[in-house]
Amino acid sequence: MEEARHQPVMPAEVIHYLDPQPGAVIVDGTIGLGGHSRLIAARLGAEGTLIGIDQDESALALARKNLAFFTGKLVLVHDNFRNLGSVVRQVCPEGIDGLLLDLGVSSLQLDWGERGFSYQQKAALDMRMNPQQPFSAADLVNTYSQAELTRVLREYGEERWASRIAQFIVEARKKTPLTTTDQLVAVVKAAIPAGARRTGPHPARRTFQALRIAVNQELEALQDGLEAGIASLKPGGRIVVISFHSLEDRIVKRTLRQRAKTCTCPPALPVCQCRGKPELKILTPQPVVPTAEERQQNPRSRSAKLRAAYKLV
Repeated sequence: MEEARHQPVMPAEVIHYLDPQPGAVIVDGTIGLGGHSRLIAARLGAEGTLIGIDQDESALALARKNLAFFTGKLVLVHDNFRNLGSVVRQVCPEGIDGLLLDLGVSSLQLDWGERGFSYQQKAALDMRMNPQQPFSAADLVNTYSQAELTRVLREYGEERWASRIAQFIVEARKKTPLTTTDQLVAVVKAAIPAGARRTGPHPARRTFQALRIAVNQELEALQDGLEAGIASLKPGGRIVVISFHSLEDRIVKRTLRQRAKTCTCPPALPVCQCRGKPELKILTPQPVVPTAEERQQNPRSRSAKLRAAYKLV
C-alpha cells in the first residue's frame, strides 16, 4: 500500500478546544489517516483510550500504522460515525471525554484519483467513502430522474444551474451511460453557459460535491452522528466539529445551539422535563477559521469552519 501523508486542518485549534487530558477517552469519528489523532494520542498517554472510526478500511490500515507509537488503548472501527453510539456502548459504556468530527472527503480519497471524488482526475464515477456499499455516483447519475437530479444538485450542491445540468445529464446518458469523471465534467461544462464558467471555482465543483453528499448520505449521517456523540459525552466532555461547506456548518450550528438552550423540551410538553438546564455550553460563539498562513500552506483548509461545545449535564 502506498504511503500516504495527511496535513490536518487547524491542528492547534483542535487540540485547544478538544483539550485531551492524560487518561481520557477520545473518539475521532472520521480518523482518516490519523492526522489529528496523532496529536490527540500524544496528549492521552499510556492510560488513555483513542477510538477511531472510518468508513474506509484503507484509511484505517494507514491510521493504525501512523499511530503505532501510541502506548494507550487504540480501537479502530470500520463503520460510519452515524453509528457512533453503538460503538461507544461496546467499547466504553460509561461514556467519552471528547469527540472530533472532521467532515467531508479525506485527503486519501482525493489523492487516490481512482476513487472518483476529484473532477480533476479521470476515474470511474464512484465517490463511495465505503467502497463496500453498493450504490455509487454512476448509479445515481444514470438512474435518477431529471427532477431528482435537479433536487440533488440544488439542495446538496447549491448549484445555480441545477436544472440545466440535470437536463444535460439525462440527454447524455441516452446515448451512453456516464461512468467516468471526465464524462460528467464534460456534460457539466456543456450545460453551464460559457460566461458563467469564466469566473469562480471549477464548473463541476458543486456537482461533484452534491453527488458525493447524496451517495454517502453525508448530511443524514452528520445529524445522527452529532446526536449520538453529544449523548455519549460525559459531563465535562467536549465536541469539536470541522465542516467544509455551508450545508454541514448549518447543521452543526443549529444542533449545538439547540442543545445550549435553557429548555430543549418539545413545545407540546406541559411541564419542562429538562428543568431549564442547557445540555451544552458553546465554546465558539463564532466559527473558528484557519489563519491566512494555514490557508496558504494547506489550500484544502480554505473553507474550513470549526465549532466546539462543552457538555454540562
